[in-house]
Amino acid sequence: MSTIKNHVQLIGNVGQEPTVTNLESGKKVVRFSLATNENYKNDKGEKVQSTDWHTVVAWGKTAEIVEKYAPKGKEIGITGKLKTRSYTTDDGNQRYVTEVVANEILLLGGKSDS
Repeated sequence: MSTIKNHVQLIGNVGQEPTVTNLESGKKVVRFSLATNENYKNDKGEKVQSTDWHTVVAWGKTAEIVEKYAPKGKEIGITGKLKTRSYTTDDGNQRYVTEVVANEILLLGGKSDS
């Protein structure tokens, strides 16, 4: 039961080229945006598409897979968890960021099939 307490599953398209960082420890981390779309009909019966953007972070082998096989536009599925962190800006304001920390990536169809 503990595995569903903080569990996220998303299928979407990579919104920008992933940013890869190689840390001094030898670990690799990648960050990218993921666009998920929802289709529905509004009050007038018109079809509407709504897009949500998610910031995704992946570490280690998962980061390597994203770096090699998931360029901008690629459709992927991810599983992971939500993580919120905070930081202070140069002018002293507190900011909060919520990210999806991916632990599994599934490569689907899409733009980079070439």
